[in-house]
Amino acid sequence: MANKWVYMFSEGDMTMRNLLGGKGANLAEMSRIGLPVPGGFTITCQTCVEYSGAGNVWPEGALDEIFAAEADLEARCGKKLGDASDPLLVSVRSGAPFSMPGMMDTILNLGLNDETVVALANLTGNERFAYDSYRRFIQMFSDVVMEVEKAKFDVIFDGAKKKYNCELDTDLTADNLKEIVEAYKAMFKQVKGFDFPQEPMTQLLEAVKAVFRSWDNPRAIIYRRMNDIPSDWGT
Repeated sequence: MANKWVYMFSEGDMTMRNLLGGKGANLAEMSRIGLPVPGGFTITCQTCVEYSGAGNVWPEGALDEIFAAEADLEARCGKKLGDASDPLLVSVRSGAPFSMPGMMDTILNLGLNDETVVALANLTGNERFAYDSYRRFIQMFSDVVMEVEKAKFDVIFDGAKKKYNCELDTDLTADNLKEIVEAYKAMFKQVKGFDFPQEPMTQLLEAVKAVFRSWDNPRAIIYRRMNDIPSDWGT
């Protein structure tokens, strides 16, 4: 029987911890007993193991299942990634079968780009909120996924506060934050040599790959050794 690489939150239960990780199994259990869990899906720990073991190559069928799960999520939510009027935004989290604190940071509001940030501003009636969310997403994604130093963004942000005589972060206006967003993107391109990813599915797949890579980062390896955790369980 072929492996199943992706499970919707509505599939599975708490006994599937080794397959779905702690977060995935608990979300499945909460869904099973009828709690109001937001839509989402879990990419299995086995996918991580197979991906890493093959030299960072997707297992056969895994990408198709991710695309299908994303389409299912969009249908359930009535929103689409990248929609210029009512975009779907998601978070990406790591969840191993056991707790590994600090192994992988969460990425919030994935799906924001130059178009969807305008939609978010229109939907909320709060332009400042939208551009503050976008600049935070750019920094999170760049740091966690693209390995651009967080400090580089802090320099830009603190410089803007000084330029506009802002004592608090909340003193910055929507126009100030738009300027910061452009400065973040320009710095990203200078460091990486290409533009900040605008395509939401590209953002999503790169974030998933970053979660898988985090399984074998030095911090995670040392933590596993200290706690006698097998290295072939995946996240």
